Order: sequence, then C-alpha cells, then structure tokens
Amino acid sequence: MTRVLRCLIVLVLILAGCGAGLTTALISTTLPAAAQSQASDDLPDYETWTRVAQRADEAIETGRASTNALEALRNELAGWRQQFLEAQDINRNAIGTVQRQLEAIGPAPEEGETEPAEITAERNMLQDRLARLREPVRQAELSFTRADGLIQGIDTIIRERQTREILEFGASPLNPVHWPEGFAALARTASTLRSEVTTAWGNPVQRDETRGNIPALLVMSVIGLVLVARGRAWTHKLTRRILGEDPGAARWIIGFIVSMGSLLLPLFGVYFLIEAISSSGLVGLRGSQMLDVLGPLVFTFLLARWLASRVFPAQEARTLPLNLSKESRRKGRFYGMLLGAFASGSVFIQQVGDISQWSQPASVVIQFPVMVVCSLLLLRISRLLREHVRADAEAEGQETYRSRMTGILAFLMAALSVVVPLLGAIGYFRLAQALLYPSLGSIELLAMLLVLQRVVVEVYVLVTRNRAGAGESLIPILVGVVLVLMSLPVFALIWGARVADLTELYARAAEGFMIGETRISPMIFLTLAFVFVLGYTATRLLQGALRNTILPKTKIDPGGRNAILSGVGYIGIFLAAIIAITSAGIDLTALGYVAGALSVGIGFGLQNVVSNFVSGIILLVERPISEGDWIEVGGVHGNVKDISVRSTIIQTFDRSDVIVPNADLVSGRVTNYTRGNTVGRLIVPVGVAYGTDTKMVEGILQEIAEAHPLVLLNPPPAVVFRGFGADALDFEIRAILRDVNYVLSVHSEMNHEIASRFAAAGIEIPFAQRDIWIRNAEVLGGGAGKAGTDAAETPAAMPAPAASVPRQRDEPPDMDGDADGDGGGGGAGDGR
Repeated sequence: MTRVLRCLIVLVLILAGCGAGLTTALISTTLPAAAQSQASDDLPDYETWTRVAQRADEAIETGRASTNALEALRNELAGWRQQFLEAQDINRNAIGTVQRQLEAIGPAPEEGETEPAEITAERNMLQDRLARLREPVRQAELSFTRADGLIQGIDTIIRERQTREILEFGASPLNPVHWPEGFAALARTASTLRSEVTTAWGNPVQRDETRGNIPALLVMSVIGLVLVARGRAWTHKLTRRILGEDPGAARWIIGFIVSMGSLLLPLFGVYFLIEAISSSGLVGLRGSQMLDVLGPLVFTFLLARWLASRVFPAQEARTLPLNLSKESRRKGRFYGMLLGAFASGSVFIQQVGDISQWSQPASVVIQFPVMVVCSLLLLRISRLLREHVRADAEAEGQETYRSRMTGILAFLMAALSVVVPLLGAIGYFRLAQALLYPSLGSIELLAMLLVLQRVVVEVYVLVTRNRAGAGESLIPILVGVVLVLMSLPVFALIWGARVADLTELYARAAEGFMIGETRISPMIFLTLAFVFVLGYTATRLLQGALRNTILPKTKIDPGGRNAILSGVGYIGIFLAAIIAITSAGIDLTALGYVAGALSVGIGFGLQNVVSNFVSGIILLVERPISEGDWIEVGGVHGNVKDISVRSTIIQTFDRSDVIVPNADLVSGRVTNYTRGNTVGRLIVPVGVAYGTDTKMVEGILQEIAEAHPLVLLNPPPAVVFRGFGADALDFEIRAILRDVNYVLSVHSEMNHEIASRFAAAGIEIPFAQRDIWIRNAEVLGGGAGKAGTDAAETPAAMPAPAASVPRQRDEPPDMDGDADGDGGGGGAGDGR
C-alpha cells in the first residue's frame, strides 16, 4: 500500500510538471500568434498600395497630368503615408517584452565560453520571435519612405509649374493694340448676362414662377437694402452710446462686440440681395457663378472697412492704435475703405474673366487700372504710417521697436506701390498680381492682429482691474506672441502656400525624429508639458494646503514650516519631471549615460553652485537659522529675509539686502541672536565724576533698570561697578530683555532716564577738557600783547605768511595762516 501511494505521488508530480511545461509552451506560442494575428489585422493593404505607387511613378515620370490631378494623387499618397507611419508602432509592446527577455538572458557567450543548452535555445527562440515581430515594422518603414519620396516628387512638379506661371511674360496693358480686345470682352460678358436674363424671362413657366415669388423677393430685397444702407449707421450710433466719453474695460469690450455689427449687418443684407436675385430664376449659369464669387468678396470689403475704422478710429481714446491726428485718421479710414473696395473689385474682375474665359491681353487691360489705384492707395497709407513713426519718435524721445517695424512696413508698402505697376506695365502681370494681392491680404491680417491685441489688453485690464502699464505687461505680450504664431499658417496661405504644404509640415512635425529607440515628436513634448504642469499644480496645491490648514495646527516653528514647504516643493517638482518624462515615453537610459559622462565636467565647473545647493539643503534640514532671525555673519548684522537652495538674503537694519552664499553660513561662524527665543542681554555703560557716592549711583541705576517694562526681573538686572577710569568711575547696567530686537530703543530710553535722575540727584557726568598750547606764540606777532594791540588798531591787517615761519619736524603744517596747525582758522582753540 505504501509503495502504491509513493507511486501515485510521483505520478502526480510528474503530471504537474508536464502540465506546467505544456502550459508555458502553449502561452509562449499562443501570445506571439495572437500578436501576429492582431498585427495582420492592422497592417495596410500593401497590394493596393503597390498599384497606387506605380500609378504615381508614371504620373511623375511623364509629367503630363494636370495640377488638379496631381493634387488629388498627392492627397491619396498622404493618406497612405499616414497609415505607414501608424503601422511603424505595430507590435511595439511585444517587441519591448522580447527585448527585455533577451536582456535578462544576457549576451551570447564569447568564443571559448559555454552556457547551458536551454539558455541558448531560449535565446535563439526569442531572437527568431523578435525578427518576426519586427518584419511588419520594417515593411511599414520602407513603404513610408517610398510614399514620402513620391509626395516630394509631386510637390516639386507643382511648384515648378507655379513658378513658370508667375514668371510668364505676357501682353502689356499699355499697348493700345490690346485695348479694343478688353472692351470687347466686357461687352461680351454683359451681353451674355443680358441674354441669360432675357432667355429666362422669355420662358413662360419661369416667368410665371418669378411672378409668384415677387412678394418673397420684395421682402428679401427690402431687408437686404435696409441692412446695407442703415446697418452701419445703427451700429455706430449704438457703439458711441455704449462707449461714452471715457469707457472702462468692460464697456470697451461690449462696444467692440457691438461694433462688429457694422460688418455683419451689411453682410447679411448683401446675402439677402444675392438670395433674392438667385431665387428670381432669371440668372443663368454664368450669372450664378458670379453671384457665388460676389459674397466672399463683399465680406472682404466689409472686413477691410471695419478694420480701417478700428485702426484709424474717429473718436479720441485713451490709447490709439496709431499716433495720428484726427484728420490723418479720417484719411486712413477713407483710404482703407477704398483699398478694400478696389482689391475686392480686382479679384471679382479676375474671377469674372476666368468664368467668361477672357484672353490674357483682355484680362490685363481690364485689371491694370484697378491695380494702379490699389498701388496709389498703398502709397497713401504708407505715408500715414511714416507720420505715425515720426510722431511716436517725438513722443517717446527715441525710436522704439514697434516704430521701427512700422517704418519697415511703410517702406515695403511704398516700394510695392512703385514696383507692382511697373511689372504689370512691362508684361509681368502675373508677377505683379503675386506681389500685390498677398501684400494686401497680409496688411489686412496685420490690422486684424493689431485689433485683437487691443482686445487682449482690455480683457487683461478687466481681469486685473489695473490699467497702468497694461499694454506692456507680460501676459498680453505673451498672448500677442501666440496670436502671431497662430497667424503664420494664414500668412503662408496668403502668399501662395497650398494646404498640402501645411499638412506636409504638420506630417513632418508629427513624424518627429529618432534618438536611439525613442521617437521624439511634438505630441511627446505636449504630453511632457501637460503632465509636468499637472504635477507642478498638484505640488503647489499641496503646499497651499500644508501652509494654510495643516502646519498652522502643529507646534512647529515658522522656520520649520518653511523648511517643510520648501522640501515638499523640491520633491514635488522632481517627481513631476520624472513622471512627465516617463509618461511621454522618453527613454532615460541614454540620458543617464550622457549625464554620467558629463558629471565630472559639471562637478568641476559648478563646484561652488553644488556646494551652495548642498549647504542650502543642510540649512533647511538642520535649521540653525530661520527666516526672521537676527544673525551676524562676516561682520554683517541683519534679519534673515529668505533662505533658498543657493543663497540666503539678509536684510540689514538700514533696509539693504545682503546675499550670502549658503556655504558661508554652513562652514563659517554665524551668531544667531534670536535662535529659539528673542531674549537677549543689554549692557549700558555709565561714568560718574570722582567723589560721587557709589552706593547711591548703584541704587539709582538699579531702580532705572527694574522700572523698564522690557527688562526681565528673573533673572534680575544687575549694576556692576567696573572700576576707576581715567576720567570717571565706570558703572554698567546689565539686564535681560524680553525682545532683543528692541535693544537700541531700550538703551536710548535708559540713557534718557539716567540723565534725568542724575541731574535731579546732583550727580555729575564728567567729560574731557583740553588746553591748546601754541609753540612760539611770540614769534607770530611779536608777543601776545602786541598782537592784540595790532589786531585792535588794524582789523584788516593780514598775518605773516606761514611759509616764512620756521617750524620744527613735529609741527603740523599750517594751512590757513593762523599758526594753529588745523587749517581751520581761529588759533585760540574751542575751549575744551
């Protein structure tokens, strides 16, 4: 029976071991299979991609595809490239797991060394698995590279075509030969529109439908005309009523929002009119295309007019966008409105020409006069900007950065106003358009940024309730920088960049770059910044909770509380940085290698900084001094104002700050007068004349010391008879004060009381008396009596020159001629 039980136990153990091994083998084979199955589901369709890539290669090689076709093909390639970029992260977790397993096993043995066969087999199996996991990643990387190259090839073709179109030399609008062709094109377009209306009206069905819609058409037309004619006037009237004479920030913001009605109400009116014309059914194909173009261009004109009213305001204000007079601002509004009107009109004419298929000479002849007017208006506005620069320089006393930038803008506008008409006149009309219209759009965008910056300042004033220096404060300036950065893509689009170019830049930025095995991209930086800000905010909230709720209820002194708060802050920021870096997926291994390599150089270069930092930590932990303590270090007396990790600020009694490195406080000698408590000793020396009753003096001084409210009676104050001095009997009052910070005040009050009590008791306080002896006085004036007689008889007589009087080696030089050796006049002394 016992043998049977032993056999059963051994059999169970064997089966358990085999089961465990089988389970491990199943897991090790099932997990890669599942990972590969999931990876195969996420893999791009490489067969379809191959056909798309071949088609793109053919289009690039032949170069015969239209620009629109190339744009469509490029967008398709960009979608594939994004798929390949995402596919590069397939099996990332599984690859990381296998790599960690290989690191745990260790490297293969070198030649001549051996290792167990099980470990070798396990390493080979893991390496094969790693190769299988990396195979789809490598395929995605290769396909990504091919897609990126095809996109660059298409972009090159499109840019070359755009460059050739801009630099194309065409007909000159000043050539009279082309003028009849321009007039004929206008006549044909007008005739086409008239014929479309006539044809539609000649259709009985359409005519009946139009007659049935007359009431609705009249209502829309009346609403549109009223909004166009009166919308701006209503808005200006309401805005002036809101702003008043001197509006605050809240009223200014409300007035700004209401002022946008002068833009929106006429725009709604125009759209009502366009809808009325379209709903009439009398507009044909080309008329409908022109109406579709008209709406956005009307918005551009109204926006230019509104911006001109904000940049060149009619009302006097506390701060004006530009330093111009009222008359100059009126001209600025007029020029801005005309510039918006002619620029929108020029674009409308160009669109009408494209719809009507005008020839290039006809289009140039029709558009050139509008271009010349726009150039002249640019020149007028540039003169106003130069006027602002001069006025601003006179007001500030020097040229500011903003004035300098405005002056550069004025110069560029003036140069464009000359160059653009010349280029158009000699035949480079497309180049002139490529310079003029983007410049006008950029000026409009700059005006928008200027208006938005004023809005930011007013919002800042509303929040802080402080207008002094608000325009130069940090937060509005930072918001303005953000606005400028956000406007850069808009500037790029204005100057001819394609949306595909911007998406390409975004794709390049999202792709990032590789550092070792880690990909660094903007998303990683955003994650890093977001997590760090969260950690930093949590640290500050914890410090606030400790400072206001927990630490005040403990018995820890203020210095200890500050040390705890500082320690929590440093630890929190350090942890926030570590968590942010880890959350962003940045591998710190390489950074550790770099830090180790640079540690020696940093140690030597920043030796003093590190020493002060460590000393600061020691001060915060041991707390030999605390904020508010009265200390003496290096001959400097003062109160500790702040203790940081690098230095300590001591505020002296004359209210000057002395910055002391923490290493000096740790390694040097420091006297702390108020450590633990504010009790301190006061010594008041007193001298009395010889012959005074010493016991009476002792009693008076004892009464004075005990009577002062800041003197502690336990231990009691003492009066010490120090000894017999050269001029007086020396006494001292020695007392312990409740607060040593008032030592000077107590000393002064005791001196006043001593002087009063001694005067009442007839006790004399001696003082030194001195007699001045003048050598050879008889030589100076022939005797004292004769000198006095001469002085009485001849007051204006001058004494003999000092240089003619012989003197010994120990005589001081006489600087004023009165032979007293002090150079100050009056040789008789001061009676002391």
